[in-house]
Amino acid sequence: MSKYSIDLAKSARRHLAAATYLDKEEGQTIHGAIAGYLFGIAAECAMKEIMRDSGMRPLPPEQRREDPFYAHLPQLKTMLRNSAHGRRAGELRKWSEDNNFMRDWDTDMRYAPARDVERADIERWRDHAKLVPPTSCKAPVRKASAIAG
Repeated sequence: MSKYSIDLAKSARRHLAAATYLDKEEGQTIHGAIAGYLFGIAAECAMKEIMRDSGMRPLPPEQRREDPFYAHLPQLKTMLRNSAHGRRAGELRKWSEDNNFMRDWDTDMRYAPARDVERADIERWRDHAKLVPPTSCKAPVRKASAIAG
């Protein structure tokens, strides 16, 4: 059992705020690549908060490979096409069936050189991450100076 509790809504806001801060200078590459990664994590957390709010619950630990709560994009989208249910299932399907939503985002980017992460992708991921805030994430993103706290 992890020593960390889970708060998907706050995690989504925190990652979006950090990504926005790192992405403030659009011409740079190194921080932009990190920002791009964090935009994807923010979108994942927001989608998982929507799953939770919809009534979906994590599967038992022995089923984690099949559990969308433990999947990353793009696998998360694939899993949700077949497993989304509850009062916000339509919202989840909208994101999971949109082939452009978070296109080309993948956790493998954390091992890639920054030059491999294209500016156009970062901008698209930023825009997509801002589109998917769950109900409990509607509070405005804090100013970048407040991230450190």
